[in-house]
Amino acid sequence: MMRDGAISITLKGSVGAFTLDVGFDVPASGITALFGPSGCGKTSILRCVAGLQMLPGTISVGDDIWQDTSSGTFLPAHERHVGYVFQEASLFPHLSVRDNLLYGARRVKAPTAHEGPSLEDIVHLLGIRPLLERASTTLSGGERQRVAVGRAILSQPRVLLMDEPLSALDRITKDEILPYFEMLHEKLRLPILYVSHDMAEIERLADTLVLVNGGRALAVGPLLELQTDPRLPLLSSSEASVVLDGAVRRFDKDFALTELEVVGGSLIVPGLHGEPGDKRRLRIAASDVSLARTRPTDSTIVNCLAVRIVDIQVRQDHPHVTAILALGANGEGARIAARITRRSLVGLGLGPGQVVFAQIKSVALIASRAAQISTAKR
Repeated sequence: MMRDGAISITLKGSVGAFTLDVGFDVPASGITALFGPSGCGKTSILRCVAGLQMLPGTISVGDDIWQDTSSGTFLPAHERHVGYVFQEASLFPHLSVRDNLLYGARRVKAPTAHEGPSLEDIVHLLGIRPLLERASTTLSGGERQRVAVGRAILSQPRVLLMDEPLSALDRITKDEILPYFEMLHEKLRLPILYVSHDMAEIERLADTLVLVNGGRALAVGPLLELQTDPRLPLLSSSEASVVLDGAVRRFDKDFALTELEVVGGSLIVPGLHGEPGDKRRLRIAASDVSLARTRPTDSTIVNCLAVRIVDIQVRQDHPHVTAILALGANGEGARIAARITRRSLVGLGLGPGQVVFAQIKSVALIASRAAQISTAKR
């Protein structure tokens, strides 16, 4: 599979009246999300990586240079070993599911150093065994996308490119297919570039975020870091939130609660989830966090943590401010955000460096990576 390194992309050129000017390095592992509004250049970046479009610049994967216009290097698409999953599944209508999958495997002309999973592996990971003998034209939208992903992976790609693969699906179908994407992330050492304008998908899947707008990469880095960066527009959104990676610590079976450990503290969520040590991803909306100068007592809110105020975003023409908080009195823990009124900010005399208490009204357990599928298969 993929060796360690980075995927490096530098592109500058015009697509019609649109100008793309980006330069960034991302890990050659995990899921990197290209996030931004429609028409900001995300798909153009993916098409350049695939070799389907050429703009001046450089593209390299690990030590391999796929494009360098300064030296005249341009590896054609069929030599780049990428798997590409489009918004529409684009399966071959005259072939069965099995034959669609085998088409991907037949594209591999010879054994390579990045040999991927077998047909049996993919059938198991994507839960498509019952579909193998069916005609591709009889599949639902979610089933078609799972088969399309499987076909792309069986071509043994160096990089898997996914261009808004869920945008044509309704919310219920998205929720059905996302656990399979989580399973791929967990089980395969395959770097994925994932294009989306849906932050809910990003929060559930991504490790690294490339924030794109107007043909430029505004920021690149770990998802959590960018979600709490006061210089970026994510925090100013009315739906601003932060995701944290936690681990199951213990259970309160009498009240059906699970305690999860995060960097700098622990959080309690309703329900009994997984086993001690299992990894879980949590989402905390800024609007669900309130602040107090002293630790509240006799409260129905079970999650109350000491935090240090790192920064406060203030807009004089707006009734609310956003406080960036580091868990733990020493301020060395994971960061979250709180959306409070400007009146409360002034009334409590809050400012950077202060230690206060964050009451978290709601903590959403996004999903265990592949937990839903694993449970269903037992």
